[in-house]
Amino acid sequence: MTSFTSDYAGAEICASPNHGDRVGVEHPDILLLHYTGMPSAEGAQAWLCNVESEVSSHYLVHEDGRVVQMVPEARRAWHAGKSVWHGETDINSRSIGIEIANAGHPGGLPEFPERQIDALIELCRDCVERHGIPPERVLAHSDVAPIRKVDPGENFPWGRLAAAGIGHWVEPSPIGGGRFFQRGDAGQPVEALQSMLSLYGYGIEISGEYCVRTEGVVAAFQRHFRQSKVDGVADSSTIETLHRLLTSLPRFA
Repeated sequence: MTSFTSDYAGAEICASPNHGDRVGVEHPDILLLHYTGMPSAEGAQAWLCNVESEVSSHYLVHEDGRVVQMVPEARRAWHAGKSVWHGETDINSRSIGIEIANAGHPGGLPEFPERQIDALIELCRDCVERHGIPPERVLAHSDVAPIRKVDPGENFPWGRLAAAGIGHWVEPSPIGGGRFFQRGDAGQPVEALQSMLSLYGYGIEISGEYCVRTEGVVAAFQRHFRQSKVDGVADSSTIETLHRLLTSLPRFA
């Protein structure tokens, strides 16, 4: 496939050879956001369209707001890797992947330009409306692949997207004192925390042991929903924010 008609009216086309059939789904029900983590957007676009890379995404949003589509939405792009959400492990088949040009953690977490986020909001709004993707399934790569991935990072403006009607969000509870849980702890409170994270969608075993995986999932949650402190420690701010997110979901209302 050397060319195709864009699904999003504002997109340029730069066809990637890296895609396949969606498996077991009629249409995507997850919108997954990434940062490129590379020094330049042009280099990232070239890599995503290189057959040797074996990676791709449906869209790339440049710093200047240009949107490039590389894979038709009907096809399965190769962006999520080994991932899980609500027990589903083929996230590529279920999702639309959007790469956001940003050097990320390797480049010192530069800010996302206003015009880039404005363009991203319009693209996301179009995708979720056309496919009926619920707000709580607009996710970070780090949500579906804790520890392994950290993008789009703790500087990504999830609150701004939510104010524009994109994604699930509550204002994070203030950081304060009180009891907290961390690696090495065990017992019913840890089991309750793991259960809450699992109910939200994270891939976590409910063991009652605050293990390395639990620490990584908590850090992933913080990176999305309590960005001011990402340390993998379940303090009162983290737990309260998670509880408020859960209770605001339609299925718990």
